[in-house]
Amino acid sequence: MSHSIDELITLMARLRDKEHGCPWDLKQSFETIAPYTLEEACEVAEAIERQDYLNLREELGDLLFQVIFHAQMASESELFNFTDITEGLLAKLLRRHPHVFPDGSLESFSSPDKLSPEEVKQKWQEIKAEEKKQKGQKLSESALPDDLPGTLPTLQRAEKIQAAAARVGFDWPEAELVFDKIQEELAEIHEARAESQERISEEVGDLLFACVNLARHLGVDADMSLRKACHKFDGRFRKMEALAATNDRAFEQLTLEEMENYWQQIKSE
Repeated sequence: MSHSIDELITLMARLRDKEHGCPWDLKQSFETIAPYTLEEACEVAEAIERQDYLNLREELGDLLFQVIFHAQMASESELFNFTDITEGLLAKLLRRHPHVFPDGSLESFSSPDKLSPEEVKQKWQEIKAEEKKQKGQKLSESALPDDLPGTLPTLQRAEKIQAAAARVGFDWPEAELVFDKIQEELAEIHEARAESQERISEEVGDLLFACVNLARHLGVDADMSLRKACHKFDGRFRKMEALAATNDRAFEQLTLEEMENYWQQIKSE
């Protein structure tokens, strides 16, 4: 471990020192810290989305500190420590990259086998399955994953489910067919409007699922794309409000046509 990591581990231990530590840090548990861990991971993703790499460095530090915090609490309970985490991670990555480290050691590093990214991903899945088997864990009887975390963003969950189904051949052969599926789902939403809110909700879900499928076929991260769209809309809308204010107009009092004119003006900048 580097000197700075050692110091961070020492700092965390002192923050949790029962006699002289920080009252807030001492009060925390795995359960209370978990939401902060998720928040820090989201802030890392947001910094990447904004291409704010100076802030990314800081956010990655905050996320690393979450790992150190959890490791300290685990060490206090004699479950594991930070070294156990890093050693386990190193062993797993060496084991799952046999095309780069043939005998599972850093010293065996050599020119990787000529595998495509898809082939690497397939081998990764096979190795994961073998690891579960060796640990005595029951393998899923379905091709679909049964170990997705409940906190996983829904768009990512949809993509992972679709990708798993695709690995066993249940997939659209080309993106053009997904466009057709989206049109079909849109038509079904129109039909559902004459029925019930429950049916509308179901059909909207099908449309969103189809959109994730399209993103996957086009090689686009649906969750990140939606993040960027939200960020873009947020920025443009705020500029519209500011533009209205410079014209001494209350935004909510504008007509829809005036709002659209502002929107087009901001888009053209």
